[in-house]
Amino acid sequence: MKKIIVFIIVSIATVSQVFAQQTVLISKEEVAIKVTKNNSSIKISQQEFMEAKADFNQTKAVFLPNITASHTGILTTNPLMAFGSKLNQGVLTQNDFNPDLLNNPDRVQNFATVLEVQQPLINLDGLYQRKAARASMEAMSLKRQRTEEYFSFEVEKAYMQLQLAYKGVAVLEKAEEAARANLKLAQDRFKQGYLQRADVLNVEVRVTEVQNQLQTAQSNVQNASNYLSFLMNDESYVVYQPSDSLAVQTIRVKENDFSENRSDIRAMQLATNAYEAANKADKMAFLPRLNAFGSYELYDDNLFQASTNGYVVGAQLSWDLFKGSQRIGQAQKSKATLEKSKLEYERYISQSKLELNKALRMLTDAGNRLKLSELALEQSQESLRIRTNRFKEGLEKTSDLLGAETQFAQKQMEYYQTIFEFNYAQAYLNFLTKTT
Repeated sequence: MKKIIVFIIVSIATVSQVFAQQTVLISKEEVAIKVTKNNSSIKISQQEFMEAKADFNQTKAVFLPNITASHTGILTTNPLMAFGSKLNQGVLTQNDFNPDLLNNPDRVQNFATVLEVQQPLINLDGLYQRKAARASMEAMSLKRQRTEEYFSFEVEKAYMQLQLAYKGVAVLEKAEEAARANLKLAQDRFKQGYLQRADVLNVEVRVTEVQNQLQTAQSNVQNASNYLSFLMNDESYVVYQPSDSLAVQTIRVKENDFSENRSDIRAMQLATNAYEAANKADKMAFLPRLNAFGSYELYDDNLFQASTNGYVVGAQLSWDLFKGSQRIGQAQKSKATLEKSKLEYERYISQSKLELNKALRMLTDAGNRLKLSELALEQSQESLRIRTNRFKEGLEKTSDLLGAETQFAQKQMEYYQTIFEFNYAQAYLNFLTKTT
């Protein structure tokens, strides 16, 4: 008896210590805002989109010129370089054509400032690479959107888990209160000689069991709170308390039919389009390219001076006739990647339909269980009331009362668990049918 009382006191102290931690009242809307703003996975998806956007911006090189500027200084006695440098500087004289000076020139220094422009004119493979990059960027945008939709659904689930955890604590606190009242009543009846010592011990064991379950329920509150902190990227890890209680909700689902206009499915479609464009780009690499070029050049024998100048303009038609088997292999690889993407898309469509059908059945089953669990709760409550009154009058066995008390607590937990499952099924179905 003393050991049980000591255990109960220690358990109460433990639970009280847990509740003594900082408790923060929070609403689902506040959680959603903080998750959207701070969640690491959402931030990662945003940066992935920025990467894809940067890749697309690089493909502007198909249209825009490549402009470079340079300033080069040389010091040479090379016959060809020395003669060319003087020629560029415009300082050649009749003596410079002396064969001895041509073959053994004096040291010459030359400084050249060159501004070069290269302008693509026809680059078919580059155009298809740009098309592939655009499709990839749009796919990443939709992936980012789907990530935000997923964490919106995850907030719904995590917040309901916190509500359910608090319901568990409330149920077990009432169960503990009832168990203590029954223990006092059993002890009084034992003193009066109406009960045996074994009956009192059974009631004491029941109190201990409820207290142990209450500790577990409080741990569930902490676990649910910590998960919310993780979603919000909050390292304080306080104990959160929902601003509203768990109750049956009706979440409006726009449509129950499968739609390919969902952000993740559209993202896969665009990814396939990107692979298709990349394959066409590899095929177009076999065709020639036409580029224009030009340069403006300044020369002098002093640093950063320009005594003479000249320009060069032209166009180049280039054609890589054969690069080993590199281009052939690349085209084959991109073709295989395209076909794999198509197969993955078909598999994903099939899997998504399977998940939707499963979610519809899950919602129906949860609705049916909700009705049955509510009825079972009412029946167990009435049974406990009757047996409690009969026990007070000495007309009921202790074991029957404890059984009714345990059953009522179980039915309460089952009822709230069913509410959670029903609300979760609606939220999940809404997530699966959300379209852009």
